[in-house]
Amino acid sequence: MTATLADVVAALDRRYPPRTAEQWDRVGLAAGDPDAPVRRVLLAVDPVAAVVDEAVEWEADLLVTHHPLLLRPVHSVAATTYKGALLHRLVRAGCGLYTAHTNADSAHGGVAEALADAVGLVGTSPLVAADAPALDKHVVLVPAAQAGALVDALAAAGAGHVGAYERCAWTTTGEGTFTPLPGAAPAVGEVGRREVVAEARVEMVAPRGLRARVVAAMRAAHPYEEPAFDVLELAALPGDTGLGRVGTLPSPVPLRDFAAAVARAVPATAQGVRYAGDPDMPVSRVAVLGGSGDSLFDAVRAADVDVYVTADLRHHPASEQQERAAFDARRGAPRPALVDLAHSASEWLWLPRAAQALRTDLAATGTTVETRVSTRRTDPWTGHVPQTDQPEGTP
Repeated sequence: MTATLADVVAALDRRYPPRTAEQWDRVGLAAGDPDAPVRRVLLAVDPVAAVVDEAVEWEADLLVTHHPLLLRPVHSVAATTYKGALLHRLVRAGCGLYTAHTNADSAHGGVAEALADAVGLVGTSPLVAADAPALDKHVVLVPAAQAGALVDALAAAGAGHVGAYERCAWTTTGEGTFTPLPGAAPAVGEVGRREVVAEARVEMVAPRGLRARVVAAMRAAHPYEEPAFDVLELAALPGDTGLGRVGTLPSPVPLRDFAAAVARAVPATAQGVRYAGDPDMPVSRVAVLGGSGDSLFDAVRAADVDVYVTADLRHHPASEQQERAAFDARRGAPRPALVDLAHSASEWLWLPRAAQALRTDLAATGTTVETRVSTRRTDPWTGHVPQTDQPEGTP
């Protein structure tokens, strides 16, 4: 069965939930008709002209890119601008455009995990863990005989899902007491007479976004006219996704050998791979972050790693980091050393994984799609000139 664009977007959103993107980011469907059929999906790092050419030539129905075309607000998508011209080409060719950016950076099977696996890390965890989804705890007092039916109703509304388990609930029993006032229509007892009822206390967790639905289901299933219940917001806890990854190498290696191994693991670019630190220092514990990473130096230092692999390291932040590492060193080599990649090289490794995951996820729903990873080089730098001689007068 042929997938629709809505089917493909739903599969991508499940893998890379848009809610996990950074607040400043712009992710999701940028162009396309949700009812349009999708047979071919092209994946690339950048939504540039060469990639759009490839999508049109291959007759792709959807282009999935890591970087957004419309990250900053625009007031026109007329073809008189280069971004507008790209969108017009895609629309005329019947090709949608979808972006998975920072939400793909942090997801399971995303950019960070792809880079961590490529450099050989094991036992990885997020460098900066995202909060787990916000949860409520619903606490309801109900006649003991109706407790099971209430649990069923709350579970049907989305409560009680914990990891790989559903209909999770905790109950205990006790006594409830009340006196119906004039105008009440009690399910148990009579107006003006105090009642004591054997009741169960039912506790179930639910995503905070389902609060209204779960409360409505509770009221509908509860036998009482006025149920006694609490909705408690649970404290945020670190989740198992987030920016970057930290892990260890199977065995320590010198920094120069580690940097060489990283260079072999990522796509070749004009920039190549640079490193800062003692070439002979042993490397065992490593942090990685695809894309620009010098804003996370504090988190990297807190992670107590030997080296940080990322991209787009600027002169001043990198220099200050190395100076601080040398100043803070009490024994052994200053840490962490730095390995600097080209931006696109640090993120491209995710694309084959995303392509395979999309095929697998759609196949599970009975639909098929053909995927291709773009072969067009989108790194903006086209050449590199090694320097072996210093200008006269330099040290």
